[in-house]
Amino acid sequence: MVERGGSDVPGGRRKQRVSMADVAKLAGVSSQTVSRVSNGHPGVIDATREQVLAAMRELGYRPNSAARALRYGQFNTIGVILFSLASTGNSRTVEAIATHAAAEGYAITLIPIDVPTQDNVLGAFTRMGELAVDAVVVIMEVHLLDTGSVQLPPGVHVVVVDSDAGDRYTVVDTDQADGTRKAVRHLLDLGHRTVWHLAGPEESFAGQRRTQAWRAVLEEEGRAVPEPLRGDWSAESGYAAGLALAAEPGCTAVFAANDQMALGLLRAFHERGVRVPEEVSVVGFDDIPEAAYFVPPLTTVHQDFAEVGHRCVQKALQQIREPGGTRPGTDLVPTRLVVRESTAPPRA
Repeated sequence: MVERGGSDVPGGRRKQRVSMADVAKLAGVSSQTVSRVSNGHPGVIDATREQVLAAMRELGYRPNSAARALRYGQFNTIGVILFSLASTGNSRTVEAIATHAAAEGYAITLIPIDVPTQDNVLGAFTRMGELAVDAVVVIMEVHLLDTGSVQLPPGVHVVVVDSDAGDRYTVVDTDQADGTRKAVRHLLDLGHRTVWHLAGPEESFAGQRRTQAWRAVLEEEGRAVPEPLRGDWSAESGYAAGLALAAEPGCTAVFAANDQMALGLLRAFHERGVRVPEEVSVVGFDDIPEAAYFVPPLTTVHQDFAEVGHRCVQKALQQIREPGGTRPGTDLVPTRLVVRESTAPPRA
């Protein structure tokens, strides 16, 4: 039951609490029918449904979602645990998860983790269990789940983003390797003898996959494999790497593991008088909205973060609605190369 209006009335008396029976009486139907309407049950004719909804509006009745959750064992909530909302990929993925969850009648509960430690991960899962969710989407490096101290809430389904844990969990990921191959082969097809690499952090799964694929393409083509430079996904780290690469006379092409580092790279090349793409071609990864407005506009690998978020919700709902009907595995979202003005054939 809920209070009609939920506030005090003159004279110090509270307004009459409205029950499901009150709605049933006003609508001229059974309490069971009101319950079916409240829960979105399809087995109610339209005229009756509208009659019940009108009675709810008139009385100010709101279904008790907590009681309904206890009764049916479902909370219609998906939890999301992640390290940071600052990165483009994470924020856009969470946005897509929230949008598609809402379309399915689900809310999301978000718990960000400032520092990626085992204790913080354990605390996040403990908190998520207390908040009563049906499934959890985990956007983090999966090795932080590989410990006896991290216990997933019983009965809660898990989907992991950006990970190689497909043998243990349901995983949704961008096809990191294929996107990298497209970027490196684009530069080789333009005539560059090899491709330098500005890599992501060593502990990052996405960074590892991109570095591995970059190296594999060069080795397959029998090209020299330069020592990769290491960044931390930031434009600042890209700028530092760019200053070093500007002093490399044999560097004519660079594949940066994300667009932010590519931005810093472009700034460093500009300051050192290295023209892009006339002297050095640059390719990024992500296709952030600003990439088309870099100087020059950046050739990059497009990640479909909206599709990643959509598939996360699909996988979570599939586990919720078909318990035991899904198995661990990885669902890869395709990438595409977006060619702009930062790449060109090398000078003769």
